[in-house]
Amino acid sequence: MSHLWLQIIITLIATLALSLVVGRYLARVVTDQKTVLDRVLDPVDNLLYRLIGKQACSQAMNWKSYTLHMLATNLVMALLIYLVLIFQNVLPLNPQHFAGMEPMQAFNTAISFITNTNWQSYGGESTLSNFSQMAAITFPMFTSAATGFVVAIAFIRALLVTDGGANLGNFYRDLIRFITRVLLPVVLVLSLFLIWQGVPQTLDASLVTDTLQGGHQTLTLGPVAAQEAIENLGTNGGGFFNVNAAHPFQNPNALTNFVLILLMASLPAALVVMFGHMIKNHRQSTVIYSVMALMLVGFLLLCVIPEQAGTPLLSQLGIDTHASALQAGGNMEGKEVRFGIAQSGLFAAYTTAFTTGAINSMHDSFTPLGGLSTLVQMMLQCVFGGKGVGFLNFLIYGLIGIFVAGLMVGRTPEFLGKKIEKREIILVSLAMLIHPLVILAPSAWSMVMPYGVASLGNAGVHGYSEVLYAFTSAAANNGSAFGGLNANTPWYNIAIACVIVIGRYPSIIFLMAVAGSLAAKPTLQPNIGTLRTDTPMFGIWWLATIVIVGALTFLPALVLGPIAEFFAMNKHLLF
Repeated sequence: MSHLWLQIIITLIATLALSLVVGRYLARVVTDQKTVLDRVLDPVDNLLYRLIGKQACSQAMNWKSYTLHMLATNLVMALLIYLVLIFQNVLPLNPQHFAGMEPMQAFNTAISFITNTNWQSYGGESTLSNFSQMAAITFPMFTSAATGFVVAIAFIRALLVTDGGANLGNFYRDLIRFITRVLLPVVLVLSLFLIWQGVPQTLDASLVTDTLQGGHQTLTLGPVAAQEAIENLGTNGGGFFNVNAAHPFQNPNALTNFVLILLMASLPAALVVMFGHMIKNHRQSTVIYSVMALMLVGFLLLCVIPEQAGTPLLSQLGIDTHASALQAGGNMEGKEVRFGIAQSGLFAAYTTAFTTGAINSMHDSFTPLGGLSTLVQMMLQCVFGGKGVGFLNFLIYGLIGIFVAGLMVGRTPEFLGKKIEKREIILVSLAMLIHPLVILAPSAWSMVMPYGVASLGNAGVHGYSEVLYAFTSAAANNGSAFGGLNANTPWYNIAIACVIVIGRYPSIIFLMAVAGSLAAKPTLQPNIGTLRTDTPMFGIWWLATIVIVGALTFLPALVLGPIAEFFAMNKHLLF
């Protein structure tokens, strides 16, 4: 048991230390300060600028232009991904002779990967060629991660504009610099590390080997290491193999598992630190980081403690679920013995907090409270969240909290010197309402329609939880799943793809409109009537706003699912 807590503490400390270092580096990248990689990467940047068009990469963009270029770029890339998937059978590097993907599934997959969701209704090793894995899966893992990050950078720049200007930067330049200065170098190093640890990186499709029983087994190979690195660094989550990071070729041992956990957290947590450097107010970033970290620790404990405690249904059968020198104990169903409870719980908590979606255990087999912790983190979408978008979701709650607190105490609602007025509150309210709408409405519809219920792998409240988890994961751009749900049907392929699109782009558009509105306002100097947002007291208020506005929105849905299942489990009821 002491090893469990030691692993958790070491992981949390390493997350903090890494975010401080990476955050400082990110601040240098986004503010065009010199970095150690400039001499090598400047020629690469210039080549890409020429390919896109130097004028397009140098013009200043307001919020409308920035958003339109982002949407157009994503649309073109999604179309290219779709074409690669459906014409996979005639493209090269397909030694398994896989057929082209079915159009509805290809639509779902293209939308999923261009939005950083990486929801997979297919098995990678049994469906996609090596070319598709590289061109249609790995490539958008870079661009989707960069898209979320640069949108957040544009929003932060709006807060820093002091003269009422409209320049939020250049989308193409921001995108290229983030990929070349941050993603590519780290992925290169991490890929070599994973290869060293035993993760394949080859264009060979498979290897036939002899088994201990004297038979033969075909082992699926491919360009796994590079995809695994960007999958976690970019909080993407889509796995080369169907079982994702539970597969030994994708996540061989405890060391790689630890590194992958840190990779998930590195950029979203560092973005908060970078924010403090950019606004030159480390007190503000400390408040934000502290609230996020407090939520992360709380949900991590909610996941790990019930998993270690096990289930009464096993105890009544006389099965020993206590931790000992010979076993991890607890609820080991759906978990790899090489990871145990601690590493599985940490991975699950981090992958849903940072909206990665990669898994090293089956979330469908977690205890009700363990599954609840993963669900709520995706519903809030601000426990750090994915790089860029998670930070903006956290600011949504902050702006609402600032406005409400200002009304309550009679002080001017301001954030970093920018007045928060009617227009901003309307826009952030619209952005906030989209998330619960696209989760709850299709979940309810799926539970009353025959084609929705037909995909359930379990009856009762757990079957409902599978559907709720699927749409929550899609709306939060996470991509993980309760695996008992058969999502490869026309209804779920189309519905989940639509939820992914609506859950990502309208909220970004509304928040970019807020950025444009704030950029147009002068920056006011703080005075005696200003409500300070960089104090521990406001941090508590920020957390209360998240709980009241965010968590309570989903409470009825959670009561019908994992909470009801928790009480049923303690009454020894099965479904």
